[in-house]
Amino acid sequence: MAAKVVNTKDAKAKIKINNVSKSGSETLVLRADSLNEDKFERTKRIAWLDLEKIQKAKVLMVGVGAIGNEVAKNLILSGFRNISIIDMDYIVRSNLNRCLFFSDLDADKKRLKAEVVAEKMKLMDKDIKVDHFTSKIEDMPEEFIPSHDIVLGCLDNVGARLHINAHSYYNKIPYVDAATLGFVGKVQVVFPPETSCLECGMNKTHMKILEKRFSCTGTDITFFEQKMAAEITTTAIVSAIQVREAIKIISGHSDAIIHNLFYYDGKRNIADELEIDINPDCPHHIL
Repeated sequence: MAAKVVNTKDAKAKIKINNVSKSGSETLVLRADSLNEDKFERTKRIAWLDLEKIQKAKVLMVGVGAIGNEVAKNLILSGFRNISIIDMDYIVRSNLNRCLFFSDLDADKKRLKAEVVAEKMKLMDKDIKVDHFTSKIEDMPEEFIPSHDIVLGCLDNVGARLHINAHSYYNKIPYVDAATLGFVGKVQVVFPPETSCLECGMNKTHMKILEKRFSCTGTDITFFEQKMAAEITTTAIVSAIQVREAIKIISGHSDAIIHNLFYYDGKRNIADELEIDINPDCPHHIL
């Protein structure tokens, strides 16, 4: 077989291929740019990545603030097609320097985060299916979390994290949790029943926060939590790792996931995996 480029100066160059056989010569003309027409052509070059499974998987993303905005973008560009998002909060101006899907107009109108992110995700890819919910994850039906193949937590409070952790672990649904504080970030992959869960790593500080939130003071009392430092580069890194782990899990490569906790400190230029053992006293691990 002989091949030669007919016209390399042409932006849409053609390749001429001669197949020589007993019956003579057969000429095939291929467009050199034909590979560029497939949106996921480069992704398909990763041998272990299962794009078909990714496109069929049903993903639940809880929280669509700074981390959630980045995760939503990464999910779409990675090929995920069936996504549920939930967040009860509305957009404020202090969100805008970390959230690519939010605008000044959204903040002025105090639009709901989940509603806006769902709209913008569909603009990025018209073929995706996005269901959005504007309530607390704790208020959703018992069967809501188990109806998904994987959960991505993009939250800023302990109570909601523990709710997802409990329901995910009990129903054997993988849960990838992420959080940031300034230039520090972490990602924990909870893969039941192989790994530890979020509650295994909880300390006294977390429990004090929960005590304040769920004390017997009544529903008329509001517990004020101080806003935490945040910036976009750490958010982008943490959310990328979060979706990367989801890709591994859905592609059937749980052997390659983070089995403990990934820790990142951008100021000190370090990243490490910290070990979190299964706590035998944790209610999710008692046989």
